[in-house]
Amino acid sequence: MTPTDQQLIDFVVREARLLDQQRLEDWLELFTDDGHYWMPVEWGQSDPRLTTSLMYEDKLLLKIRIDRLKGRATYSQSPKSRCHHVLQQPQVDERDEEQRHYVTWTPLHYVESRGDQQTLYAAWATHHLTLVDDALRIRLKRVDLVNCDAALGSIQLFV
Repeated sequence: MTPTDQQLIDFVVREARLLDQQRLEDWLELFTDDGHYWMPVEWGQSDPRLTTSLMYEDKLLLKIRIDRLKGRATYSQSPKSRCHHVLQQPQVDERDEEQRHYVTWTPLHYVESRGDQQTLYAAWATHHLTLVDDALRIRLKRVDLVNCDAALGSIQLFV
């Protein structure tokens, strides 16, 4: 299978919908076994291992975070947080058919709400996708917040 640009775009939109619907286990299944979720703390950060990041989590850490969010003793989630992604049209930046590697870039606004508090973030999401058994999977999702170097509150969910 060689994915079309539209299939890559649809994948990114579906991923945001899974997050908005809090279908977090389904969302986690979109990642490869060696996949990572990365949110840099510095503008233009090039390596998550050489500089502190807001988040740099592998699939195991993502699963632990999801389990914590679902836990009854997670008092920071009473009431539970909700989120809403507003995506601009994702763009396909790279296609390497031989390596089965695809990169998309998506400008977005993300709203996270809990109780009577609502926070808006502006960001760019870069998805590094690959094919695993002819299904698209996320090898790396990088979320660059516009104000990454500002004093930020606690982001509870996934942008």
